[in-house]
Amino acid sequence: MTNQEFLGEFLSLPTEAQNQVINLIAYLKQKYTYTESLSVSPDVDLNNDGFIGMWQNRQDLGSANWVRNLRETEWSKTHD
Repeated sequence: MTNQEFLGEFLSLPTEAQNQVINLIAYLKQKYTYTESLSVSPDVDLNNDGFIGMWQNRQDLGSANWVRNLRETEWSKTHD
């Protein structure tokens, strides 16, 4: 359907139906504008970000095996 055909179909609708179409378009624009803005990744260079690997030289943390075990135990549980 071309834009011209769509406009013709839209204009052939009763006023109440045209308002419903307008409201639907506004709703869809709001819904998908929000979703798309979340999916856009920021322009960040993670290789040079100070947050990544900030604990790599910590001697007081020891092994991370306890965290892996805890995650495996907790995340494998089924919840009712």
